[in-house]
Amino acid sequence: MSLRIFFPLIGVHSFLLLTTNILPFMKSTSLFTTLIFVLFLSSCQSSGQTDFSVDYETFTLDNGLEVIFHKDYSDPVTAVALTFHVGSSRELPGRTGFAHLFEHLLFLESENLGRGGLDQMSSRIGGSGANGSTSRDRTNYFQTVPNDALEKMIWAEADKMGFFINTVNEMVLEKEKQVVKNEKRQGVDNSPYGHTNYVIHKNLYSENHPYSWQVIGSLNDLQAATLDDVIDFYNKWYVPNNATLVIAGDFDSDQAREWIHKYFDEIPGGEQIEPLEKQPAVLTETKRLYHEDNFARLPELRLTWPGVEFYHDDAYPLQILSQLLADGKTAPLYEVLVEEKELSSGVNMYSSNSELAGEVTVRVRAYPGVDLNEVLSGIEEGFARYEENGFTDQDLERVKAGIETQFYNGLSSVLGKAFQLAQYNIFAGDPGFINQDIQKTLDVTLEDVQRVYEQYVKGRHYVATSFVPRGETNLVLTESAKAEVVEEEITESGEGESFELPEDTDFERTPSSFDRTIEPPYGEAPQITVPDVWTSEMDNGMKVYGIEQHELPLVQFNIRLDGGLLLEETDKVGVSNLLANVMTRGTANKTAAELEEAIDLLGASINVYSGGQNFTITGNALSRNYAETMKLIEEILLEPRWDEREFDLAKQSVLSQIAQQQSNPNSIASNEFNKLLYGKGNIQSFNTLGTEESVQNITMDDLKQYYNSYISPSVAVMHIAGSINSGDVTRSLNTLNSNWQAKSVELPEVQSPEIPTESNVYFYDVPNASQSVLRIGYLAMNETDPDYFPATVMNYILGGGGFASRLTQQLREGRGYTYGIRSGFNGSNLPGPFSISSGVRSNVTFEAVDLIKDILADYPDTFSDEDLENTQSFLLKSNARAFETLGAKLGILQTMSANDWEADYILEQQDIVRNITADDVSHLARKYANPDRMIYVIVGDARTQLQRLNGLGFGEPVLLN
Repeated sequence: MSLRIFFPLIGVHSFLLLTTNILPFMKSTSLFTTLIFVLFLSSCQSSGQTDFSVDYETFTLDNGLEVIFHKDYSDPVTAVALTFHVGSSRELPGRTGFAHLFEHLLFLESENLGRGGLDQMSSRIGGSGANGSTSRDRTNYFQTVPNDALEKMIWAEADKMGFFINTVNEMVLEKEKQVVKNEKRQGVDNSPYGHTNYVIHKNLYSENHPYSWQVIGSLNDLQAATLDDVIDFYNKWYVPNNATLVIAGDFDSDQAREWIHKYFDEIPGGEQIEPLEKQPAVLTETKRLYHEDNFARLPELRLTWPGVEFYHDDAYPLQILSQLLADGKTAPLYEVLVEEKELSSGVNMYSSNSELAGEVTVRVRAYPGVDLNEVLSGIEEGFARYEENGFTDQDLERVKAGIETQFYNGLSSVLGKAFQLAQYNIFAGDPGFINQDIQKTLDVTLEDVQRVYEQYVKGRHYVATSFVPRGETNLVLTESAKAEVVEEEITESGEGESFELPEDTDFERTPSSFDRTIEPPYGEAPQITVPDVWTSEMDNGMKVYGIEQHELPLVQFNIRLDGGLLLEETDKVGVSNLLANVMTRGTANKTAAELEEAIDLLGASINVYSGGQNFTITGNALSRNYAETMKLIEEILLEPRWDEREFDLAKQSVLSQIAQQQSNPNSIASNEFNKLLYGKGNIQSFNTLGTEESVQNITMDDLKQYYNSYISPSVAVMHIAGSINSGDVTRSLNTLNSNWQAKSVELPEVQSPEIPTESNVYFYDVPNASQSVLRIGYLAMNETDPDYFPATVMNYILGGGGFASRLTQQLREGRGYTYGIRSGFNGSNLPGPFSISSGVRSNVTFEAVDLIKDILADYPDTFSDEDLENTQSFLLKSNARAFETLGAKLGILQTMSANDWEADYILEQQDIVRNITADDVSHLARKYANPDRMIYVIVGDARTQLQRLNGLGFGEPVLLN
């Protein structure tokens, strides 16, 4: 799946829980009908049933466009999602990658928005950023905006649908091909195990099966595509009768319907589109393939069986079977591979479903040097153990208990609701299918689980892929054939790949009954209200910050303790991270398996982690299970188990993570940048995981010393948001208040290095890297510095404004050098860096860095009044979205507690935005974004790129490895 972003891809917020099919909505098949439904979910708890209601309405235009409204008045925002029923499965062999290409092209220009107009408008109106994603079976475009901009968004979506294709010319097409190539380099070619799906799907499906190629397509196909090919594909698939428009949030439905008719009615429908037949994969033999991965440090084995498509009756027990076999301490695959044979730190099994077919996969990333034949034997032993012992009703109940919490989490934003409405409308033909869908999940029996295991897994043919570090083919499965993987040749420079766009593009305008060039006006300005925040302090010194919201029966919270990495010694770095890992591996009264089961039966999640400045316990639960969840939190905090066996497993897991980071160019760049940023010996220069040497040296006594010295309520703050009041929170903390005794914790005084007086270039060699990863910046200031927030305002147009920023417009949209780039400040109550981050195609490394340097140098003198207006408009209007989700509310609370600010700090920041001038921005840019006083870190192929960087004028690049 692909997602349009302006920074290296971390995750995809697309159709939530797409493969589990558990997020429900309903739809009326009659026009202009409002339905209110009540969904009764069996909660697998003694509390009985939970009810939840959602209202919506649907109608269809004469041209075939299906429209769904969902009203949600929680916040003054509205999500708009336009989904076309076209993905890579609608392409043809030799013409792959078109759907994903159009995901890109539709953002560039349309007749009435103009070139870059959508991104510019998104910035002005305070939107979340126009975005999109492509899967095998659909392409969607989406954004959340303040509700006064809804007409603007409807106008823009109609312009993309009906007034776009005439603006595409050869130069636009060629430039965007380079952006797509960069996306593939970043997400596939330059990533460990990036080619795995390509190998699996090529061998699981027949040659002409629409799932046998990847969503991103073949770069050869893409490069060979002509403008006529692209136009033909668009005219067939991107038509009203192949689309669903969802509007969700706070809006007037009568007015929205009027606007939809105005802007969409005259767009003609296309030819009738026939649905594709289901095409499940068929294997007549087991296939074993291997690949030597340039970026892998751990051997990985995947086994993939043919599965089932969306909403097939067997999709539900297959999803539950996968969790029962692999998830948790009592799962047979985990027991054998992790606990007993110690071959890996974890095992994943999942059933993934698409419109035409599905897959069932087991994935094991083994420890360094592990023979994957041993892993396969362990998987077979785990299956045999299940066949012998089966599962219990409590096992089944444990898996189902998480469904309700996942359901509500998926509805925490209006955009999440919009995604689900489109999902059911397109692939189930009716969002009302949810009543059957959720019930089918809850109705799964142990007999169903056994049946699908025997039908789809036991003794069935599969595709096995062994991905091993280069030079370690001795670890692959026996009788494996070398996989066919096409890897790009790395050249020194990018001749023939630079495309300058003309100032204007001549095209024939599509006729319209009114003047569409006029952008619609704003509606009534939304009323932005800062949430009410309550605070208290416990007798033991722990402070509590809370926001009460009852839209969904959910509670999210965390307890953050000052410390983390800051309290460690340089020869034992990683102590707090290991302690966090061990604390969820059992308590004095519960084994690791018993604790895990207790959490799962509540449908809750509890995590403990350590960061650069904090040690944090997080929780997420249904509000009715919050009190019981807090009892488990208390047990974890106050009664650690100190299990030597679990400690050894935790240490192995961390060492495995460190090994993986050593080959990941993005991780390498971050680690090397921090070393140079803070200087040798500074505790902040270390990765919180530690080093191989330091982790090997850590003992259980080191963990106990950290726990006894620093885990104290005197440095703890609890943040909580959701469907719970302050009184219930206070009562839930009574025993923790009594039993958690405070101790004195002194945080060390941190020495921060001076800002560099000149720039230096550092290079880390990753041979044959198809991308160069860039980290550019210096150690700036803390969040409480008077200049900090004004500097973030200054950065918006530079690199913090998404697709509207200069860095993105010039490096991605103008030159096609990168898939994404951004800049920003990252201070806390300690000084943090200003940094620019990107991945650029290898053969334009010098050109990209030189262009970044020029953009920084020119920025103070070229920041205009128009730039100021756009900055102010975005930063003021986007506050309508600032409080929408529970996660956003927790973020506000954390900022308040960390800086000792009041809740109205947001209003004070709004005043800064209103009063800042263009001269202020120019002054801040000269002071805080000076390209001649920065650290330049490049991770890439030294053979072809190192010496070219001399041309930057910063002296000889320093080779770091």
